[in-house]
Amino acid sequence: MTALQSIPLPLQAIVLLVASNVFMTFAWYGHLRSLATAPWYAAALVSWGIALFEYLLQVPANRIGFQQAGLSVGQLKIMQEVITLTVFVPFTLFYLKEPLKLDYLWAGLCMVGAVYFVFRSA
Repeated sequence: MTALQSIPLPLQAIVLLVASNVFMTFAWYGHLRSLATAPWYAAALVSWGIALFEYLLQVPANRIGFQQAGLSVGQLKIMQEVITLTVFVPFTLFYLKEPLKLDYLWAGLCMVGAVYFVFRSA
């Protein structure tokens, strides 16, 4: 048994989704700081390259979650949205240097409600 096999399947999916989301966030928004003066098409090419790594993690995450862990597509989607917000807020604060907004808290509370509703019958 490998180390990865000893991790519960839902957790494997979550870890892969977190890692993929880090790549996705950099692909979507990292160029706003790191390539701010580059032409848009250069930023798009770099973003596509980063997004490849996102897909190399996201596709197996969703397959593990759906096919092996028994999660529904709705549950995977809500997990992804919660992970997106969890990754995005620190990214905007520390990488893009944007101020913390109370709206992030309200959005997070809405996500908690979404998680409750999509997982309550599981």
